[in-house]
Amino acid sequence: MPNTPEQRTHLILENYIGGKFVSCPSHIDSYDPSTGEVYCKVPDSGKDEVDAAVSAAKEAFPGWSSRSPEQRAQVLNKLADLMEANLEDFAQAESRDQGKTLTFARTVDIPRAVYNFRFFASSVVHHTTDCSQMDHMGCVNYTIRCPVGVAGLISPWNLPLYLLTWKIAPAVAAGNTVVAKPSEMTSVTAWMMCKLMHEAGVPPGVINIVFGTGPRAGDALVGHPDVPLVSFTGSTATAQRITERSAPYCKKLSLELGGKNPAVVFADADLEQCIATTVRSSFSNQGEICLCTSRIYVERSIYPEFLERFVAAARKWKTGSPSDPGNNNGALISKEHLEKVRSFVKLARSEGGTVHCGEGIDRLDLPERNASGYFMAATVISGIPDSSRVMQEEIFGPVTCIRPFDTEDEAVSRANSVRYGLAATVWSRDVGKVHRVAKRLQAGLVWTNCWLVRDLNLPFGGMKSSGVGREGGKDSYHFFTEVKTITIKY
Repeated sequence: MPNTPEQRTHLILENYIGGKFVSCPSHIDSYDPSTGEVYCKVPDSGKDEVDAAVSAAKEAFPGWSSRSPEQRAQVLNKLADLMEANLEDFAQAESRDQGKTLTFARTVDIPRAVYNFRFFASSVVHHTTDCSQMDHMGCVNYTIRCPVGVAGLISPWNLPLYLLTWKIAPAVAAGNTVVAKPSEMTSVTAWMMCKLMHEAGVPPGVINIVFGTGPRAGDALVGHPDVPLVSFTGSTATAQRITERSAPYCKKLSLELGGKNPAVVFADADLEQCIATTVRSSFSNQGEICLCTSRIYVERSIYPEFLERFVAAARKWKTGSPSDPGNNNGALISKEHLEKVRSFVKLARSEGGTVHCGEGIDRLDLPERNASGYFMAATVISGIPDSSRVMQEEIFGPVTCIRPFDTEDEAVSRANSVRYGLAATVWSRDVGKVHRVAKRLQAGLVWTNCWLVRDLNLPFGGMKSSGVGREGGKDSYHFFTEVKTITIKY
């Protein structure tokens, strides 16, 4: 129980281990990004807490993995139903914890978290395996897929419950047990989900949530000898550390990392549709989505018109109190992240770039209670070279850069000129051109004349420094299982 007046004013989270809430001796402050005030206390877990969670997951694995896919799916569907019944509470908490608008949490984050459980509950019962016949040897070969064991899952702060469930759902559907570590900056909705586990019928130890920082809890999890598999979404730098820590154990890794996603806009594009969609793809969720567009290459003949119309549309993208349904964006995740994003705009100015709207130009009219929040208006920059850090590094904020191009080959070359390769968009009415360009772009996902249209059956992941592996319907099933070939001589 909280002892001091200060503690009593804040929500105090506990780890969820072996089907029980377990207190932690030390905590981290978590802030409400829209006010800059401490919102809750998050466990500062370390090796002891991770060891306990892995032990509980390991103990639960034989029983859970022996259940049929249909039995596991029934539990996941029940958990989805309970989350949906509490959708508004989850949305309110996600908005306050992460800074995103309440509208975005209501319509995107929480519905998708619910759907993740339902999708993988359904897909797991429909997977098939391979079979071959060797008449000359008198043998039949077939394959089966077995769950791996304890899965270590580390999710980021930008889409907290959405991306956490994207990992938990396929892992447990396939028969694994899990130890998950959400971001210490956005832990509340994961903790709320744990409150529903018993009612949903999740056996103790099947899903364990350990809260804390990457250097303490995360490092202990990825380096644990009894965790043979790690799924991580986050920065490329952290992924390098995970790779090093897991290498001695030859762990299976799925790493979904950063992006510096280009949009290529040809002169024959439907500009009305293109501009409306590209404003959304550039600034949604404060630009804090790994798939957001941060570089826009526009064919020179339409560049002046595109720039003028795009800036005008960006100025209408409203930033302010997350609870106001009229706002498109809320607050960035932290004071430190806001300063990082602002530093890129400052760098662009120092390199001769033009800031057309947003940071330093458009004043935000914030309510008094949000005056100390971490807000930033949608910002559009032009006139900086592709070699600039502003064009090369992931900013992860409401900032996008626009540059002209002359030829198709040039556009493709410049779009590919960064170390990332997560997503891209192509805008043209020419069917041959969109197929041709999409094939040449170095990106795991390419949208043409649209953005963020997702079929969860299809692979999700990036090339180059944007990650290793793919997840999605079949791909997640393959990642969270091991294939075994069995030969029968008759």
